[in-house]
Amino acid sequence: MEIFQPLAEIPALFIGSCVLLGLLIGSFLNVVIYRVPVMMDNALRFECASLADPNAEPPPAFNLLTPRSRCPSCNAPITALQNLPVVSWLVLGRKCGNCKTPISARYPMVELVTGVLSGFIAWHFGFGGLALAALVFTWLLIALTMIDFDTQFLPDQLTYPLLWLGLLVSLSNPVWAEGAAPLSPADSIIGATAGYLSLWTVYWTFKLLTGKEGMGYGDFKLFAALGAWLGWQMLLPIILFASAVGAVIGIAIMIRQRRGKDTPIAFGPFLAIAGWLAMIFGHEVIERYLGLFARPG
Repeated sequence: MEIFQPLAEIPALFIGSCVLLGLLIGSFLNVVIYRVPVMMDNALRFECASLADPNAEPPPAFNLLTPRSRCPSCNAPITALQNLPVVSWLVLGRKCGNCKTPISARYPMVELVTGVLSGFIAWHFGFGGLALAALVFTWLLIALTMIDFDTQFLPDQLTYPLLWLGLLVSLSNPVWAEGAAPLSPADSIIGATAGYLSLWTVYWTFKLLTGKEGMGYGDFKLFAALGAWLGWQMLLPIILFASAVGAVIGIAIMIRQRRGKDTPIAFGPFLAIAGWLAMIFGHEVIERYLGLFARPG
């Protein structure tokens, strides 16, 4: 389409546009990160109430669009000008425009990280469908990372779409890195299956040996989604990197908080980070260091 021709011909324009789009998406992701767990909790509470009383009243509408965003302290509506990514937070002095309650730096950080990673994706892949797919992949991983960090829960509302999108993207035989073999639907299906079953096996082995749950089912689904997007060949690098980083950070948290080995630590963020890095650098890792599963390009 002619409307997108300048983006295809001018890389800097495409990168800049993706940065701006990423900032806007980051603002929306803040809504997703906060509201999806609340929506799930509301649905569960209503389901339990309905079992006790079939005439139980449903809770007020609460979804990604309703109600309008408000300050959690004074309940004042947040205007469009007060919701500009990063800029509004700085202009308002990092405080609510109405009650002056400090606003967490986490919100602009999510926006900024989303914008920067979106710009990097545009620079790395260039204009085209592969960049669009990688952007969606990145945005969903950011949302899942933050939700799991907050709640130690990976919602099906995000893991399943990520999984199905990965399977659909494989129909176009994407080539994620120069010199890599195209990802086939067979690679994607095997990756999704192997990703789920591998962590499922680890979960039940650990539970049978210790009587404890070492991870949640959401981790299985996220790993399956990563396998669908990147193929079975990337599962080993992903799990090795996620486990190594998770172990280091877990030990650091236990030392800092002076807590024991039973301290719960979300594994989803490490899987998400490892999966994103595998999309960018995974082929190079396999070819140069592991040499396992490498195929001629």
